[in-house]
Amino acid sequence: MALNARLDHRNPLVFDTHELGRRPGALQRLSRTVDAPRDFGIQGVIGVPEGAPVELDLRLESVMEGVLVTGTARARAEGECVRCLEPLELELEADFQEMFSYPDADDRGRPKAEPADDAEEDEDRLFIEDGLFDLEPVLRDAVVLALPMQPVCQEDCPGLCAECGARLADDPDHHHDAVDIRWAALQGLAGTMSDGEKDEMSGAEAGVDEKQEK
Repeated sequence: MALNARLDHRNPLVFDTHELGRRPGALQRLSRTVDAPRDFGIQGVIGVPEGAPVELDLRLESVMEGVLVTGTARARAEGECVRCLEPLELELEADFQEMFSYPDADDRGRPKAEPADDAEEDEDRLFIEDGLFDLEPVLRDAVVLALPMQPVCQEDCPGLCAECGARLADDPDHHHDAVDIRWAALQGLAGTMSDGEKDEMSGAEAGVDEKQEK
């Protein structure tokens, strides 16, 4: 991405690298608990609720071209089972690693002689601005990759009954009597007949039987 907009050091997901310095090989370890931002997960499927605690363990390493950030995020995600639609929770652990580049250095760590002519080269890069970097975009990508696209409450969840929607895990013996489709139409026809119609048919059949006897 292009250079970050002015970063706010008060944002809990913005980190300061001034203490780390620009000496290659310098290391800094940080631990921080932050509130989950909005829409933190897979929209409409599963995610970490806004404001829920997210524990971060970070390792910052100074290299020639910038700061290499390696870390782990831990939180509790909430969602809905895709099979039975029951609410579920799971412990999330997402690992990530990202390079945050110095705006004034090229990929070999030397100062740039002139501005880059091709802006597309910077589209996928993250930069340090005034010694600060924003971890949120990296964290969002890591969380999405760590979450299941189709969460289930348990691996063998049988889901819902296709006919009535009952949760099958609550009633393992749940079933519906199968009806032969060849008789289904006749059963439906019989169900629509009134008692009077049935009596008329019975009377007609009786008359036919009497004639046959004569």
